[in-house]
Amino acid sequence: MLRARLTTEMKEAMKAGDKDKLATVRMIQAALKDKDIEARGLGKEPASDEEILSLLQKMIKQRTESASVYEQGGRPELAANERAEIAIIEAFLPKQMDETEMKAAVEAAILETGAAGQKDMGRVIAALKGTFAGRMDFGKASGLVKAALAAKG
Repeated sequence: MLRARLTTEMKEAMKAGDKDKLATVRMIQAALKDKDIEARGLGKEPASDEEILSLLQKMIKQRTESASVYEQGGRPELAANERAEIAIIEAFLPKQMDETEMKAAVEAAILETGAAGQKDMGRVIAALKGTFAGRMDFGKASGLVKAALAAKG
């Protein structure tokens, strides 16, 4: 489903002459192709929608880090380019969960996995990634999981 949407968006960007969007969508497709080639080498299936969402989040994280480095280095125009790419990539992600939804999901995952302390953090995060890939900021979620497990143990 996401693959078809990427192709459609690329065609629309070509027709509209939107060079920035076209370049970003092509970059996403290139990263996806690399992931598929890697999977084929390991004898696995091409990336699922869940894996594509994870890839998109990784790309957003990379661009966020690059933008802050560019700003610290006095290159605001490069930081602006990174932020423009982030906006285009985010358009392919489902609506992100807010803080309240994340806390509820973390509590549910802790109950579901039977987590009792910090040593179970990996299991809880894995359960969250399986259910909420693309919709949850796992950087924030890990802090919530850590706090919730610390309160338990």
